[in-house]
Amino acid sequence: MSRRGGPAEVNAGSMADIAFLLLIFFLVTTTIETDAGLDRMLPPIEPPTEKPPVIKEKNIFTVNINRNGQLLVEEELIDIKKLRERAMAFLDNGGAPSGTPEYCSYCKGKRLSDSSDNPAKAIISLKNDRETKYSTYITVQNELVGAYNELRNREAQRLYRRDFTDMEAEYLNPETDASRKEDLKEKVKRIQELFPQKLSEAETGSTN
Repeated sequence: MSRRGGPAEVNAGSMADIAFLLLIFFLVTTTIETDAGLDRMLPPIEPPTEKPPVIKEKNIFTVNINRNGQLLVEEELIDIKKLRERAMAFLDNGGAPSGTPEYCSYCKGKRLSDSSDNPAKAIISLKNDRETKYSTYITVQNELVGAYNELRNREAQRLYRRDFTDMEAEYLNPETDASRKEDLKEKVKRIQELFPQKLSEAETGSTN
């Protein structure tokens, strides 16, 4: 006599619920890394009726990176290790004549007449090729920002006996006491005004 009935069936009625719970679990516990990017403040939108300020050519420090990762500073091919030193010399030049409103009393540069008048006038213009490697771009950015920070550290040491980078880090720390932050705010702002970071990125193009 033959037996009736097939193989035992598996109850899959709750499989959808289990899969949904697992999906929620992984969404909650998974950490998604994001790129921090570069901290840049965009200029405010100005009315079109205002004329752009006249910038002297000597107050612009040009930095170009070609497709091969080579660095041209003021149309001169240099090693990236020398970029920070060249940028600092430009920013700290203080070429405006003594007695003029543009004269920089705290600048310690060579005061060349064909270089920047003062740190407030000095602009660093950076241009990359479309094929420039991202790692090269970041390295150049770090050297230029490092030039600003070294000069700011010098002035912070002169005025407050402390590095600017340390003061800024403490000021930006959310755990810093409110009264302490208020004190640091004025000091950080003062140093930033002595060497304002004017780093302009020109439109990306193609270079040889």
